[in-house]
Amino acid sequence: MNSRDGLKNKKRIVVKIGSSSLTYPETGYANLAKIEKLVRILTNLHNSGKDVILVSSGAIAVGKKKIGRKGEDSLAFKQACAAVGQAQLMMYYQKIFAEYNQVSAQVLMTNITMIRDENRINAQNTFEELLKLGVIPVVNENDTVSTHEIQFGDNDRLSAIVAALVKADLLILLSDIDGLYTDDPNKNPDAVFVEQVNHIDDHISSFGKDSSSSKVGTGGMSAKLAAARIATDSGADMIIANGKDVSIIGDIMNGHKVGTYFVAHKNHDFNLMDWVQ
Repeated sequence: MNSRDGLKNKKRIVVKIGSSSLTYPETGYANLAKIEKLVRILTNLHNSGKDVILVSSGAIAVGKKKIGRKGEDSLAFKQACAAVGQAQLMMYYQKIFAEYNQVSAQVLMTNITMIRDENRINAQNTFEELLKLGVIPVVNENDTVSTHEIQFGDNDRLSAIVAALVKADLLILLSDIDGLYTDDPNKNPDAVFVEQVNHIDDHISSFGKDSSSSKVGTGGMSAKLAAARIATDSGADMIIANGKDVSIIGDIMNGHKVGTYFVAHKNHDFNLMDWVQ
């Protein structure tokens, strides 16, 4: 029996897609054809009876191209780009989702959303109500107001925190790499692909690298392994897969052996706040 057959029966799925998977590497502009395909696949997944949440990066990258200024890297400039880019990104998503008669919603979060009990409960209730109403939430960090003290740091970790918050049973991380390797395959041709991880121990953790191969992404493999620990400890399976072709989501849901499969192992001592503060 294929160990991934159970993925077909997952009911609540969080999909995270990175900036590098949403933009053209040559120009930095949004890849609208890919966004349209992603929306179509997620809508179809929802139509099959699944709860679907999308965690989407891309606000700063899209905003930089919209503003058209180069060479500036200050926090204020990035936050201005996020303000412009988030609105542009949501315009793309809502317009395309509407073409498939699917309602979407924007949810922006910071660490404070999770740290404060009232805010966290409100966020959880909002997600539950949106999903009950058949809405697909589109989540991002609120980069416009985030400072170092209140930011999640990367959307890999944010997506895992969202998965734990809503009690998802599957998290899919779409990245610019096929999955977990024993070393960085961009630098080491002898790096070996890891098809399945049953438990994240020190040996597996040593495979993590801090850098991202993309110029627009922020989360390297170490960030993805941290996300995997949150997701699997909370009771969700997780897949890291290459987002070059978003139709890979369908392959994952059909149990095909693509990406690296991190098997859930519900930790009864799991406390989400340990990963937030």
